[in-house]
Amino acid sequence: MSGPDVGSVPEIFLEPGRVWGAVPGVPEGTTFSSRREAYDRGVHLALQAGIVGVARTCAASIVLSGGYEDVDGGEWILYTGHGGRKNRKQVDHQTFNDPGNAALVASRVHQTPVRVVRGSEAEFGPDKDYRYDGLFLVKDSYYEVGGDGFKMCRFLMVKYGSRVDINYPDMVIELSPVEKHSMKPAGKSKPARRKAVTRPIVRSPEVSDFVKQVHDDTCQMCGIRLVVKGQGFSQGAHIRALGGIQAGPDVPENVLCLCPNCHSLFDLGAILVQPDHSLQYNGMSVGKLRMDGRHFVDDKYLTFHREIHS
Repeated sequence: MSGPDVGSVPEIFLEPGRVWGAVPGVPEGTTFSSRREAYDRGVHLALQAGIVGVARTCAASIVLSGGYEDVDGGEWILYTGHGGRKNRKQVDHQTFNDPGNAALVASRVHQTPVRVVRGSEAEFGPDKDYRYDGLFLVKDSYYEVGGDGFKMCRFLMVKYGSRVDINYPDMVIELSPVEKHSMKPAGKSKPARRKAVTRPIVRSPEVSDFVKQVHDDTCQMCGIRLVVKGQGFSQGAHIRALGGIQAGPDVPENVLCLCPNCHSLFDLGAILVQPDHSLQYNGMSVGKLRMDGRHFVDDKYLTFHREIHS
């Protein structure tokens, strides 16, 4: 199944008994007197489970009802996955292998929209009962130790079409032109910001350029050097992401030189760097991270990446 064109109104994807995306005849803001009514209208096809979806495909919908350790920000949600609970208490770790959590991970990978239903106990929920609050995209997923000491699956979800930027409400501007650097730049522990209409994070070009130059555009994971019209091509991958809730620094110690494939796998947690710099791809050993004495990689960022994905 291919994902929707996220630049337009989400398409509707059908499987037996399920609708992905907007449900015909149920506009945003529709209220339901009960979970049963939300089920009957085809918005959330579960009477108890908070996540509806298929692990190999994507998540169709979630219910946000003030439970677990969810954080409701209106146009963004920090949603806690399911699993590990008994008698309304957390007694074990959650895992991304649980079907509902795996479905939300698939939604992140394919960027398919997820319906969100809020209950009255949610921070931005209705005064009573339940309300369909539209489509959200899963922007991040990671492990975090919860209040009971167990690892929880966390999902950062942002409303479809929203320009909300978690932790970075302003635009980060480029401070210098792209140049080649023979010496390691200091970078910035807190990238500069200014207000603007659009709010993407713009990385310091000299930091990534330095790292890519040191490694001659050769991927530090797979060892492949891509060449486009005689020029090497690679990407500067931040180990601890600049944006979202990770809020990492834009410094060479937090950047790897990767090919696009390894960059995507690393960002999604499919590739992990172990303490001895060996690489694991979906649990299998696949070699070691290629290092160069001119480029120091701080293990604290690798540890952070490993802990939120394992």
